[in-house]
Amino acid sequence: MVKVIGVRFKKAGKIYYFSPNDIDLNKGDFAIVETVRGIEFGECVIGIKEIDETELISPLKDVIRKATEEDIKQNKINKEKEVEALAICNEKIIKHNLDMKLIDVEYTFDNNKVIFYFTAEGRVDFRELVKDLASIFRTRIELRQIGVRDESKMIGGIGPCGRSLCCSTFLGEFAPVSIKMAKDQNLSLNPSKISGICGRLMCCLTYEQDTYKQIREKMPKVGSVVSTEFGEGEVIENNIVKEQVKVKFVGEEEDIIEEVKIKDLTLVSGGYVVDDSDEVIRVEIEDFEDSKVLGDLLKEEKAKVKVKEVFKENK
Repeated sequence: MVKVIGVRFKKAGKIYYFSPNDIDLNKGDFAIVETVRGIEFGECVIGIKEIDETELISPLKDVIRKATEEDIKQNKINKEKEVEALAICNEKIIKHNLDMKLIDVEYTFDNNKVIFYFTAEGRVDFRELVKDLASIFRTRIELRQIGVRDESKMIGGIGPCGRSLCCSTFLGEFAPVSIKMAKDQNLSLNPSKISGICGRLMCCLTYEQDTYKQIREKMPKVGSVVSTEFGEGEVIENNIVKEQVKVKFVGEEEDIIEEVKIKDLTLVSGGYVVDDSDEVIRVEIEDFEDSKVLGDLLKEEKAKVKVKEVFKENK
């Protein structure tokens, strides 16, 4: 076991472990730490605790000191300089006529490097831009291209649910998301309805996926025969949210349909609603904009799923 603290450098940013180095730090304190980028200022979001060494991805670096009033003041100055640097860099991008969008600027705590984050459709030749910036800021310059998810995380905004974006408020890291998750949760497979403002699949699709998967493993498929307190019948509909199925029983005069909890039935024949990687997912495409959104979604599709587009006539 090894003692660590968790430090975050940005709001909703990834949490990194550091060795407390016998320094008394509590949750909410600020600390000066050594990173691969140099000396950094961060907030302690996880107090001193012990973890197994197998949980560490790389060797621990030490906390240099608990942040002093001067350190906090210097960090505030850096934030003010970042605003100025953002405006200067935007002017230079326009001057060099570069097809790129500047998203954020970050000074390292010791001012040894200025990092400019940007998005672009393809590769950008920014060598002349770097020369200009280096002559202005008199320090090391790094331009880092980021994806649209990272752009949304940095800028923030309001999601389709009406709340602040998860990525900019509490998500430290992005989890893999696939269209198959939306299908498993019986959501509309219209790309414009399952994508966030970043144009990629909504991160919240992962929140309940494990629960849906566990229920699907116990849920009989439509057409299966099950045994219940009413007798044996055929499953005609299932409801994963309520964890129940509709079962049709053959009566003397007419068929009877009852809703039965999955815990109260036994599978006689058929199968369960489990994942099938070879199943074709039919995605609803209503217009050209939807097809473009689908193209963006499939750029980061992690699951190996066959997708069939279904073009619907606009009414």
